[in-house]
Amino acid sequence: MSGFKMTSEGIEEISRLDLKPFAPAEALITDVKHLASYNWIEASTPTIAVPGSPAQWSPLSGLRQLKKDSGLVYISQNAARHPDSPLEPLFRSLYIEHPSFDINSIDIVTDRNNIRKLLSFTKPTLSKNNLGAFTIQVDMAAQTAIFSRDETATYEVIGPGEFRGFGHEFEKAYKITRVKDSTGHHRIISYRLGGLSFLVRHETDGCVGDLKSSTKDERPTEENLADILSSLTLTSEASSMDESSVESNLTIKREGHMAPRESTLEIKTRVFHKPLELTEVAAQLWVSQTPKLVRAYHQRGIFSTPKVEDVTAAVKDWERTHQDAITKLVALIKCILRVTRNWGGSSTVRYDPLKDKLEITKVERTKVLPEDLYSR
Repeated sequence: MSGFKMTSEGIEEISRLDLKPFAPAEALITDVKHLASYNWIEASTPTIAVPGSPAQWSPLSGLRQLKKDSGLVYISQNAARHPDSPLEPLFRSLYIEHPSFDINSIDIVTDRNNIRKLLSFTKPTLSKNNLGAFTIQVDMAAQTAIFSRDETATYEVIGPGEFRGFGHEFEKAYKITRVKDSTGHHRIISYRLGGLSFLVRHETDGCVGDLKSSTKDERPTEENLADILSSLTLTSEASSMDESSVESNLTIKREGHMAPRESTLEIKTRVFHKPLELTEVAAQLWVSQTPKLVRAYHQRGIFSTPKVEDVTAAVKDWERTHQDAITKLVALIKCILRVTRNWGGSSTVRYDPLKDKLEITKVERTKVLPEDLYSR
């Protein structure tokens, strides 16, 4: 692929118009597979539970008053909890579930967030708060590109005088945590798009069981909750890999119960007089192939009984009607791969809102994963 502007040695510049000639005629997500999952555990050192379990959707019925969000909120929990190697939990959980997985069969390993940012570059109206500056670090491991998030802050603290909505308090009230001390459930899926194979990590808000009985009047008692948890055959063999050759400060516990992808859901809260359109969240659901959505509406923090919707067909329709942006996304990713490979292995991808262009810069960087993961 050629035709992009080389501004100087080691810097390549891409505009939105540059992508159109290289976009394929069609690009649809196919061959979706759930591969692995884990939960972050509140601990003094970085600790995950594999496979972990998403929180169980367990809504309250009727009108309920919730307090506003406050305290610690993660922007990028993987980087906040394990800054030395935010992508290590992805690979550790993957190889625990699939010891012989061939990573060379994958073109791109990435978080959902990176794909959403690149997709928003191809079509800025897909960004909910206008397209802002962003940075993605790219590193080659043989022929596989590893895309790393690069955030200015990995968490924030909402003070008592600030208002950021009710989303986090809603999740606490309407879900049951199924892994003790869990602070978030992450999943790793694979799929094909535009001739490329992707390994995508994303956080999942929760999962559903039988939708027909997904509402109840009362929260479970401590005794009932123990019964629920025991029925999931949770194990807590706190084995920390015990591999002397592994140089890592990440503790791994075998705990949890794998939930099928078809049961996973995304939760969104919104004030009642501003209905949430599916188009506002479709890109997020599409990248992670999340099939279910909860749109929870409130009036001054008073929530009505929410419902779970299966949005699989609607997201597929969105994919068909957004082929212009998606095919340009494929062209953009292929360009990033080509440039980074030609430069010998590492680059920084940066979007500048003032120029409204994407800049790929050649860089030298230390390895982003523990050494043993490169020899798998």
